[in-house]
Amino acid sequence: MLTIDLGALAANWRALAARVAPAECGAVVKADAYGIGIEAAAPALAKAGCTTFFVAHASEGVRVRTVLPRATIYVLNGLLPASLPLLIEHDLRPVLGSLEDAALWAKAKRLRPCALHVDTGMNRLGVAPGDVAALARMPLAVDLLMTHFVSSEDAQDPFNDMQIARFGAIRGQLPHARTSLANSSGLFLPQKPFGDLVRPGYALYGGNPTPGLPNPMRAVVRLEAPILQTRVIEAGARVGYNAQWTAHRRTRLATIGIGYADGLPRAAMATDDRVGGEAMVAGVRCPFAGRVSMDLTVIDVTDVPEPDLKGASACLLGEDIGIDELGLRAATIGYEILTRLGARYHRVYVG
Repeated sequence: MLTIDLGALAANWRALAARVAPAECGAVVKADAYGIGIEAAAPALAKAGCTTFFVAHASEGVRVRTVLPRATIYVLNGLLPASLPLLIEHDLRPVLGSLEDAALWAKAKRLRPCALHVDTGMNRLGVAPGDVAALARMPLAVDLLMTHFVSSEDAQDPFNDMQIARFGAIRGQLPHARTSLANSSGLFLPQKPFGDLVRPGYALYGGNPTPGLPNPMRAVVRLEAPILQTRVIEAGARVGYNAQWTAHRRTRLATIGIGYADGLPRAAMATDDRVGGEAMVAGVRCPFAGRVSMDLTVIDVTDVPEPDLKGASACLLGEDIGIDELGLRAATIGYEILTRLGARYHRVYVG
């Protein structure tokens, strides 16, 4: 079962909004609101006070518009010709990331607001700083000038200052546009590069925007799986596909009903050579034992005092085990943990 705390989501937004005031705090709800569901997340954020939303694709923007008729919605991934009718019909604002994007949007039947993404070092999307002057002369209603940090999660990285300086150098070429630099981690940089509008995403959903420091955000997701069966094995017995994990003592195992088909990374497996993921059972941390299967995972519950665990819940994500920790144990990042939350989960929204 996947429990999603919309109250915690709203509280995270309010905390970030207070941090950056008087700048406006938007919300990134791309990738189905980082896996928790656009149709639930966007209204909860709007109720908390958010009026500006960012999505990756026009189709996501349509979903936000359906539940928030008056919101301002930006589409981050540029402008594809096929998406033009959707953008116009649903009053979505493209984030122009190339001269081709700008030329296409300028041909719209009437002047419509848009954002301009300037690449200050990511080399992914965005126009070159040298092209901003030419774009400023085009018939475009650019209401937001933005860039994206490369390494804002590392407050000591000199790239942050370089990008801030590059962005500042071109700011005057579009004096009437609002500015936006900061993603989740950017909100915690000492330079306070908030501009007029910030764009938190990961932190809203409980991810730690300050790696290496205590997480200032509340957990939003709680993932639990039922214990289907328990068994006792002797020292030396092996567990799972290809017998990669060996018991070093008489061990009680529990098989839980979750696997990589549900979005639990296979790389969270535990072998004789590596420590894998963990689950909380009755307040006890229980390490994975063996490989994560498609629908099943085995955990070591030897230290759990309760004698009968069949039907009990094992918690893989929550207050005790956060998305960043599971990401680290699966050799990935918490972003991937969130966005891979499986469609098979029974979802419960609270708060």
